[in-house]
Formats: sequence, C-alpha cells, structure tokens
Amino acid sequence: MTLTTRTMTDDENVVAFESGGSRCRACGRNRAVCGCCDGAVTNHAVRARGSSAGSLEARVARRGVASASASAARSFASSPLVSPASSSSSYATVSGSNETSASESRSSAATTAPTARQDSYMLFHPQYDLRQVEKVKPAHRAPKDARDYVAYGLVQIARWSFDKLTGYTAGQPLSRDAWLNRFIFLETVAGVPGMVGAMLRHMMSLRTLRRDHGWIHTLLEEAENERMHLLTFLKLREPEMLFRLAVLGAQGVFFNAFFLSYLISPRTCHRFVGYLEEEAVRTYTHAIHDIDGDGDAAIWATTPAPKLAIQYWRMPEDATVRDLIIAVRADEASHSHVNHTLSSMGTRQANPFHVGHTHLPENFVEPPAGFVPEHCR
Repeated sequence: MTLTTRTMTDDENVVAFESGGSRCRACGRNRAVCGCCDGAVTNHAVRARGSSAGSLEARVARRGVASASASAARSFASSPLVSPASSSSSYATVSGSNETSASESRSSAATTAPTARQDSYMLFHPQYDLRQVEKVKPAHRAPKDARDYVAYGLVQIARWSFDKLTGYTAGQPLSRDAWLNRFIFLETVAGVPGMVGAMLRHMMSLRTLRRDHGWIHTLLEEAENERMHLLTFLKLREPEMLFRLAVLGAQGVFFNAFFLSYLISPRTCHRFVGYLEEEAVRTYTHAIHDIDGDGDAAIWATTPAPKLAIQYWRMPEDATVRDLIIAVRADEASHSHVNHTLSSMGTRQANPFHVGHTHLPENFVEPPAGFVPEHCR
C-alpha cells in the first residue's frame, strides 16, 4: 500500500529561482515585470519550471494527470511522507491516473489553469483516491523501551480520561453532534505538537547556528493539516461558549506541557504523537462504521462535504461527509507514520520525508521501507 504525490522540492525551488539571476527562466525578462512571476519564490519556480517546456499545463497533460492543473502544482500540504513509491499495492494515490488520456488532461488543464487558487499559500498535503484510501486500517506499534512505555501510557491515560468525561464507549453509536464535538475538540489538541516541535527546532537552529536537516517543514505541514481538519469540521457545527472555554483551557495546559516535554525529550514527544494518531485512526474508523450503520450518523453517507474540504483535498464535487472522514483518517495515519519514524531517529539525522512525495506503508506505524535510523546503523 502506498500513498504518492508530487510537488517541487525545496532544492528545486531554490535552483529555479536563483539560477536565473534577475531574469525569469520562463520568459527571459526581468522578474519584476514578467507576467510569469508574482514575486513569490515557490510560485515563480513552479511557473518557470512549467514554461521551460512550453507551459505547465502542457507538462501536466503530457504526464497524463487528469485532475492536475497549474495551481495544483503550487499547493503544498500537511504530512509529507517522502520516499520512493515502490510498494506493490496502492491504497492512496494523487487524484488522477496515468491511464487518463492526454486529451482529457489538456481539457482539464485548460479549464482550470487561468483561475488562481485561493489556497495557493497552503503547505504540501496529500490528495487521495478515496476508493483506495478507504482500506486504511488501525495499526499499533508495540512499545519497545522505557521511552515508548512512557509515551504509550500517557496516551492511554489521556484517552481513558477524555472518554469518561464525554461518555464515549468504543463500538457504541454516537449522534452527529456528539461526533462533531469529539472531532472538533481533538483537532484543537492535535494541531499543537507539530507547531511546538517546529518552533523549538527553528529556535535551536538559530541559536546553535546549525541546519535543521528538514524537520521544520514536515512539522509545520502536520500542524496546518490538523488545523484544516478543525476548520472543515467547524463548517458542520458551531461550538457553544462552554465548549470554547474548554478548548481554551485544554490548549493552555497541553501546549505548555508539550513545550516543556519537547525541551527534555523530543523523541518521547514524537512517540507520544505517533501513539496519539493511532488512537485518532481508531476513532475515525469507528465513525465510519457508524455512518455505514443505521444510526443518526448514517445521513453523512449522503450529506455533501463542505466546499472547503472539496477544495483542500481536491475531492470530487459530489463528495460526502463520509468521504471527508476517510480523507482525515488517512491524514492521521500519515502523521502516525511520520512521528513514529522521527521518534526512532537521532535528532540531527536528516528528515526522510521530503516535500513532494508521500509514501505510506500498509503498516503505517513502521518507518519507510529501507530507512535505517541513525542509532541503528
């Protein structure tokens, strides 16, 4: 099982922007006046790269990616798991297929290219073939040392406490409002670790005068992806004041606790997040079972997904809330994969998850195929 998508890497952005001096690589004119460049490094690089062979739309068409467009190549996303897509069976791929005809691709590109995307500032995030990503199943990485047992124990305590407070029982159906309250609250917590980790690694890089080796981008992408989950669910329900106060209190406690913990043991914190995301996959799987049943949530099987979700995950226009939850579950599996891997690495080891490719194994709690953590060499 693999999850694969492609955008430009940071190195490609820098090369495309810097190698041309003050001239645009696409048209040869000064960047300040050319029509290819809007002043942003990444946008300029993508446009120049597409124009070097005629146009970005033409390059997309030749690759046979039917649903791609000029703007799609400029979207970056949340949990980029980069590695060669070499697994034999695939459960998630970028929207589009190599089997699509070039004429269909050209038609799609022609109709979408002139329209500027409103989310072009987004970081990299995977886009899914919903039929394949539906095969994601809960997985668990057994604790192996004291650090793992501490992280796993804290996650289990947090889950047990939250379940008791909210009256949640695994396997028991919930109402739509109960599910949305749970989703919204958990996503306000899930967006904290990536931002804290990225901030602390950024500050460490500044004060030690050393490179970060690529971790910051991946952690920021995770934080934004979790925030987009939250914003999407808010389109389905508007929390009341008491709920907002609970979010405020939980964020104040969790942010500071995670901040201090990351200063002491980053690897334990990443393991904690890996186990936390395992629980998220289980929760969303339970929600999907509820939707497929005959309870209150069953209506989500036909309820249209919010427009924000359709734009963010590039889902079909007739996508439903069930499709949205399937995509969110795949994101959580990606985050678990990333954080379990980062926890197994040395803090100065190069990040194996480069911007632009995502490879998610069937057993997502294990590191990418062929990757060996520094301390295991």
